[in-house]
Amino acid sequence: MPHRFLAKPENAAGRSARKTGAQHPPETPAGPSAVVVGGGISGLIAARDLQRAGIRVTVLEASETFGGCVGRHTVAGIQLDSGAESFATRSPAVPELIGELGLADSVAAPNPAGSWLQLAAEDLPSGAQRMPSSGLLGIPADPRHPDIVHALGRAGAARAAMDKVLPVGSLNRRGSMSLGEVVRTRMGEAVLRRLVTPVVGGVYSSDPDMLDVDSVAPGLRAAISRHGSLAAAVGALRAAAPAGSAVAGLDGGMGRLTEALVSDLETSGALLRTGIRAESLARDAEDWRIRCSDGQELAADAVVVAAEGPAAVDLIATALPEVSAYRPQPGPGVALVTLVVDLPELDAMPRGTGVLVARDVEGIDAKAITHATAKWQWLAESTGPGTHVLRLSYGRALSPEDAAAEPAHVDRADDDLFRQAVADASGLLQVRIKADDVVGWDVVRWVGALPSAVVGHKDRVEAVRAAVAEAPGLEAVGAWLAGTGLAAVTADTRTRMAALFRALL
Repeated sequence: MPHRFLAKPENAAGRSARKTGAQHPPETPAGPSAVVVGGGISGLIAARDLQRAGIRVTVLEASETFGGCVGRHTVAGIQLDSGAESFATRSPAVPELIGELGLADSVAAPNPAGSWLQLAAEDLPSGAQRMPSSGLLGIPADPRHPDIVHALGRAGAARAAMDKVLPVGSLNRRGSMSLGEVVRTRMGEAVLRRLVTPVVGGVYSSDPDMLDVDSVAPGLRAAISRHGSLAAAVGALRAAAPAGSAVAGLDGGMGRLTEALVSDLETSGALLRTGIRAESLARDAEDWRIRCSDGQELAADAVVVAAEGPAAVDLIATALPEVSAYRPQPGPGVALVTLVVDLPELDAMPRGTGVLVARDVEGIDAKAITHATAKWQWLAESTGPGTHVLRLSYGRALSPEDAAAEPAHVDRADDDLFRQAVADASGLLQVRIKADDVVGWDVVRWVGALPSAVVGHKDRVEAVRAAVAEAPGLEAVGAWLAGTGLAAVTADTRTRMAALFRALL
């Protein structure tokens, strides 16, 4: 069934084409159709897979740009990633997609020098050390490794080693548990505070005690039961992962992935519309109807909701009211401050590819800094010696008690964040950086972009998916359902689009 634009079709199509650079799609034979709500990375992947399978697709994106957290911005004349800069290589999902888009030759591995860990002075008198590499979300596979002992101290390492002899008990039979509770119970407070919290803060912008262990570390509890300890479980999960670097990127930045997806969709005849928000869904005897913010109504055989969690539930609930009970809280707000500095002293890469920062480090507000020109060779080659790209991250989800005592960094003014970033970069890299050394800077804010995988999130996801499965032709995808990271989102989205395609036919 072709899409039916029930109001103002010509004006809307023309306006969208100018925004995206696409021409109005050519006439195609009648057949199954789908509307994808949300033009972030999951929505673009969903649209591409359906379009290439013969389903005619319209993508509705509420903002003026596609890609969501996988985009680019220009700082000091350099095109840089504005959000995600890499993808996990633990699964073939992203490499396969990249290959299909003709970008396989552009895959780039990061500098193996790795990052550093900044702890409070009372935990680590030297202040910083290289981040121990044998772990999962900071959980060590070998608590007796010298790097782990150095970070934890002998007493902390001895407590962590008790994990090997502690009974597993009912750990795997319990209901929802936080990552923090699992780590604290098995390995003690030192591992949680000095290793896991800085890593989780950098990856999820949240506190381990707030995160559902089954959402952020799928299979970990089952592996503890199989192998008898948390350390052995981590070792087994790491051994099962592909060899080589845990992450990879693209020469030129991950924003190229979004650009390639948009180009592929335009070429294949998909209709891409920006500045249009889907406001309600309804199912009649023949198809789905989508009412849009511009007053139009679309009709299609299928709808894929690829918006972020709260907005997705609000939209689905217009057709399935019971889903509203499972609306997730918005994810934490994050501010990324990018500095391009002219400072030859940084050529020595004094802190490897960057630093993860423990919450209790005094005088530093950033939760992490990435020395991007040290991490990615393609970027260093494009900037040349002496010019460096630094990216500092601010903001994390906190418990109500901690949130009352810590300012919301994402709400700080740009100039304030710039000054803080210059000071934090100086402290973390141990190289004095002055405002005059900065040749360009930018602040990018992501509000609610990271899914809030709080305790109970896995049960919420299962309930939403069970409800959606009862509605023919309806599907929901995205990080709030699949888990954080391109690997999880890509694999989940493609699996669900294959099932939707089979159902439509």
